[in-house]
Amino acid sequence: MKTDMVIAGVGGQGILSIAAALGFAALDNDLYMKQAETHGMSQRGGDVQSFMRISDQPIYSDLIPKGGADIILSVEPMEALRYLPFLKKGGYLVTNSTPFININDYPEEEKLVETIHSLPNYILIDADRIAKEEVGSARAFNFVMLGAASPFIEVPFEYLEEGIRKIFCKKGDDVVDMNIKALHAGRKFAEEHK
Repeated sequence: MKTDMVIAGVGGQGILSIAAALGFAALDNDLYMKQAETHGMSQRGGDVQSFMRISDQPIYSDLIPKGGADIILSVEPMEALRYLPFLKKGGYLVTNSTPFININDYPEEEKLVETIHSLPNYILIDADRIAKEEVGSARAFNFVMLGAASPFIEVPFEYLEEGIRKIFCKKGDDVVDMNIKALHAGRKFAEEHK
């Protein structure tokens, strides 16, 4: 069992919360985990990425080589394409369809979607809409994204639920339940569209 993934997005989109839930899911269940994060001007809407490696065998490096990621999980479509060189042949791109337009020369949305549709394995999900309409909170879109990636992560789904419980337990049951509901909504979408 092994999953190497790049988690990408823009500062403030919950990348580090996704990584924390995955980290607790791995460590609390006796899996090996290595993580490397880059916070590029995240407070100003800059790109943020995290390399996450999870395995049932020892891991010796926290970095993922180009062409080595099983999954690119991105909460923003342009950031998804930025990290495509890391995706291995047969790997999955899982990305939110809602752009975070924070630069003047942001690519045309049609071209982004066209590039994503040209890939052999992808999930393109409107996580913002699902979070608002199905979960009841726009803030939970990052866990909709984790749910959409979960069928491709070699970690039992209940471990991901435990990871969410661990990071949000001090915020109360309502917050925990909302984020787990988001996780399930994303998983359901991915299973229906993969």
